[in-house]
Amino acid sequence: MHPDSYQEQAAHYLFNTYARYAITLMKGEGAFVWDSQGKKYLDFLCGIGCTPLGHCHPALTQAVIEQVKKIWHTSNLYYSPPNIELAQCLVEAGGLDKVFFCNSGAEANEAAIKLVRKYHWRRGDKHKNVILSAAHSFHGRTFGALAATAKPEIHEGFGPLPQGFKYQSWQDTDAFCQAIDDSVAAVMLEPIQGEGGIHIPAPGFLKAVRAACEKQGALLIFDEVQCGMGRTGELFAYQHAGVIPDVITLAKGIANGLPLGAVCAKADVANALKPGDHGTTFGGNPVSCVAALATIQILKQPSFLARLKQLSAYLAKQLHQLQKQHPDQLLAIRGTGMMIGLELASHPREILQQCQQAGLLANITANHILRLLPPFIINEADIDFAVNVIADSLKKAITLKDGVAYDKK
Repeated sequence: MHPDSYQEQAAHYLFNTYARYAITLMKGEGAFVWDSQGKKYLDFLCGIGCTPLGHCHPALTQAVIEQVKKIWHTSNLYYSPPNIELAQCLVEAGGLDKVFFCNSGAEANEAAIKLVRKYHWRRGDKHKNVILSAAHSFHGRTFGALAATAKPEIHEGFGPLPQGFKYQSWQDTDAFCQAIDDSVAAVMLEPIQGEGGIHIPAPGFLKAVRAACEKQGALLIFDEVQCGMGRTGELFAYQHAGVIPDVITLAKGIANGLPLGAVCAKADVANALKPGDHGTTFGGNPVSCVAALATIQILKQPSFLARLKQLSAYLAKQLHQLQKQHPDQLLAIRGTGMMIGLELASHPREILQQCQQAGLLANITANHILRLLPPFIINEADIDFAVNVIADSLKKAITLKDGVAYDKK
């Protein structure tokens, strides 16, 4: 697809901070989007996990329209019913005791870092200020979140980064737990790593970390920005492991595409932040909050979650059948629920291009992983279409590889 006028204008006016695909999206409905040429795509990326209920969901659209007619913005100097109702909803759904709202996942993680350090400071433990995170993690691109992200390649050129961060591979549970020493204020983990390539920790790892944190008086933060809000089949990913953290960070799918982030924390931890310690101008915006309320009310329905698990199992089954057909190309299938990473033998750029040409949106993460983050409203026919497109793309990529055109870089 050749760049259209929108893409030419973007090159002229916008910062070059994204390696955008040559697709200009104009509208969406349900699990599908259309580009500026009128081409239809099945959206298996969801704005990188941000629209679990698809595009223009009727219930969410109606909730947003009604709120826009009332008031768009209040500032956090005043009380706002949607803000309070959403906090209550998150707490009752298992999101700990108290909630702070912001605008994004990076902001939520920044707030969580400040929160845990302030918690120990108020207790007189000023030496407990280190944040321990896992190798291959991703927690955001603002300075604190960037420092907590164990990816040296995205640190380059931004130094000096904030101090008080260290990293440890979670491949060795004992070594990771030993790294939780008396200086560690908190461990920050994604229960499933997203940008790092859809990695799931070993069984028992999260429980072992929870025990080590309690032994050392450290807090446990779960970054559920990508893996939360039903993405794994439960409302929160930590619910699979039976481990309750002290702090959870949320964003992406929480308001089905509208900007919203949240930090949920146990009451004694949340109370460490006093007026003036932290804040936000737009966080907890009433329009985003009513969208989030409508989203969560759908996601937490037992029948919806049951159907989601059924679809997730069907998707996994179809993908594993595909792997049997292409074992040399499709090396591994990682993830759970509607959070899937396909590990490919070679760089998946050509495969992704073939998928896009056939009308399927996905993306590449961790260099060689084709990432699938489907909306939860798909059906078996949508899954069959997606898997067939990937299968055809693998075949075409193999053909190109056997010729000359396949790029293995």
